[in-house]
Amino acid sequence: MILQSTSHRRWALLSLALVLGGCEGSFFSVGDRWHTPRINEAYQERDACLARRAATEAPGAIDQSAAARAVAEACASQIEKLVQVSNRDGDSKVAANIRDNSQFRAMGYVMRSRGQPATTDVAQGSTGSVTPSR
Repeated sequence: MILQSTSHRRWALLSLALVLGGCEGSFFSVGDRWHTPRINEAYQERDACLARRAATEAPGAIDQSAAARAVAEACASQIEKLVQVSNRDGDSKVAANIRDNSQFRAMGYVMRSRGQPATTDVAQGSTGSVTPSR
């Protein structure tokens, strides 16, 4: 009876170890190691395009909102690449948030290229206040 009880305990412990061990990889998949750098690259490409395009917008030629829309439209391919790489599940809310964030960042780059102060330094991703020089 004791031998059978010990055998059952070993089997139960082994089964428990296998079940818990099988869950280990579910929190961080091997694909994420490849995927995370691609997301970072896509963000860098998008931001570089926004900065480049904002710098070429004629200062004062059009209002800031229109300039930001033009900058974001000019970088649509980089923005869509970022959406594809970042949003593996195809969630429309995630895609809309990335596009909205890109528009917001385009405004920051336009303001910065025109030398205008902003309450947040959007182009650098900082939330600290920027005080205009007087």
